[in-house]
Amino acid sequence: QVQLVESGGGLVQAGASLRLSCAASGRTFVYGMGWFRQAPGKEREFVSAIRRSDSSTYHADSVKGRFTISRDNAKNTVYLQMNSLKAEDTAVYYCAARTRNSGSNIVPSEYDYWGQGTQVTVSS
Repeated sequence: QVQLVESGGGLVQAGASLRLSCAASGRTFVYGMGWFRQAPGKEREFVSAIRRSDSSTYHADSVKGRFTISRDNAKNTVYLQMNSLKAEDTAVYYCAARTRNSGSNIVPSEYDYWGQGTQVTVSS
């Protein structure tokens, strides 16, 4: 089992920055971590992902150049640094863990464990 605890969301103005954190714990080996977001009335959307093995990172086109995913393996924590926030970034942000070394790391169904979500609201 894997438990994920998210933090760092909040209400900010357009152009501001936030850093989200996701602390993982449990006995199951985690091959990768990802961030997804879901706005009201929309489907869950891939944001960013990182591999445990080689620290390879992936970012959605909508956030490239603004968001950066990173990790601290010693703390079992993944971060999402969000800069130049826009109103369209408003959503509930979820971190997720995948425990199988197969499939796509940008598809929500490939992830086994999810955090409770943290709200990010960007006003304009």
